[in-house]
Amino acid sequence: MTLSQRHAYRWILALIGLMLGMAQTLWAEPPGRGWVIPVQVPYEAPPKGQDLPAESVPQNTKPLTPQEVQRAEALLPLLEGAQEFWAMGEFVHLGEPSVPVLVKGLTMAGPRIRYNVIETIAMLKAASAAPALVAAAKELNEIPRVREHALRVAVRLDAAKAVDAIEVMAKDQNSSIRKAAAFEARYVREKAVVPVLIGMIADEERFVGLSAVQSLWILTRHESEFRDWETSSKLDRQEWTTEWIEWWNSQKDSFEMVDPKRPARSR
Repeated sequence: MTLSQRHAYRWILALIGLMLGMAQTLWAEPPGRGWVIPVQVPYEAPPKGQDLPAESVPQNTKPLTPQEVQRAEALLPLLEGAQEFWAMGEFVHLGEPSVPVLVKGLTMAGPRIRYNVIETIAMLKAASAAPALVAAAKELNEIPRVREHALRVAVRLDAAKAVDAIEVMAKDQNSSIRKAAAFEARYVREKAVVPVLIGMIADEERFVGLSAVQSLWILTRHESEFRDWETSSKLDRQEWTTEWIEWWNSQKDSFEMVDPKRPARSR
């Protein structure tokens, strides 16, 4: 056999080996397995029905029995730990009549309990708990996370009652607390928050002043002069605060909060 024939013979053997390897891979699984055959399935749109409320089961509105009060009190410690979501659901099942027991958790030792109490009140949409939430938001010894959440929920349940908390939090030493007050004030359509926000424009922290002026724009619809708030210094913001004070002194007697759903009247 010549040298060229031996080379050809080796190439043939290599090709046969490659083909055998591919065949073994293809037949490693039973024939037909791994093959997907597209099939057109007939589609029928679901029947049109009436829109159902988000809460399919109405909340309890009856006063709690002594046994239910005792059960609610036993649930409070469970708002922290592995069963906290179950305990929150149980309070929701008991409904707003459980609020007098629930708010007791706002003074319990665990911050997780206090936070979950606020979250449960939000789930209940219990406006009757707004005063307790305002008190929690004003509590100087409370951690910022709980205070901010208490203010946020109080504003959404009864915004008018949250003015007092915003006034207190606007003067807090913690800048995150002040920022929360400046931000949440935009949802409080009460004239009393306007001078509070004006006083926050010149805050030491720029992001607090920026949140305050943004809330003022939303609440008052006042088109102030263009300023570079993003890079402003405290001295700049103090100067711009004077402009807001002058505008408010000329408008406060006749000023009316505008419904966000309708345009402001031309003055």
